[in-house]
Amino acid sequence: MAKKTKKIDMSSQPQPTKGGPAIATSPLVEVRNSPVHGRGVFAVQPIKKGARIIEYLGDRVSHEAADKRYEDHDENDNHTFLFIVDKHTVIDAGVGGNDARFINHQCEGNCESVIENRRVFIDATRDISPGQELGYDYEIGREKDDPPNVDEIYACRCGSPKCRGTMLWPAKKETARKKPKAKKQAGKKSQARAKALPRAKTKPRVKTQARKSRRPQTTKRGERSRRRA
Repeated sequence: MAKKTKKIDMSSQPQPTKGGPAIATSPLVEVRNSPVHGRGVFAVQPIKKGARIIEYLGDRVSHEAADKRYEDHDENDNHTFLFIVDKHTVIDAGVGGNDARFINHQCEGNCESVIENRRVFIDATRDISPGQELGYDYEIGREKDDPPNVDEIYACRCGSPKCRGTMLWPAKKETARKKPKAKKQAGKKSQARAKALPRAKTKPRVKTQARKSRRPQTTKRGERSRRRA
């Protein structure tokens, strides 16, 4: 008996209205070519720390719909317009998105993504001068089935002195260098002593958690998804 395939709801979800109308555009920024990657978003006016700049908009769909939409996408392409809101919703800015989708990743960015009332906003974390490019840490999560070259696929070129070299989080752990083997000594006692030495235990891998925001409890950090887009 053939298994019944689960029907995926590909319909769009409504834009939440709590918190006011969508911030689709901003007089504070403009899109132009970026030295970091492709197109970027740049300040055209002074932006004060804590200012709400723009909202991340696009087609709101389920995780299953986002997976289905991009199931044939090249896994070696790191271009992503998908943004996780919660376990029910992903924003696909590749469909009906605004300028917020062009804000590039920066390891030490001048902005942060904030989720309030199931909406994603981009806020300034420090003063930004006209001409400066906006950026925030995507903190794209690692997955168990990542290919060996995943850090090359999601390489970061933000140029920050604190650049970790990847858009993924947590940063790649450097492989510990193997200590040279000690020369074998004659006698069974020395061999037995060597076997008795305990091996160093490695710390278990932990899941990364979103950083806490200074805003109220209804707010949390956003997370860029790399599902397929």
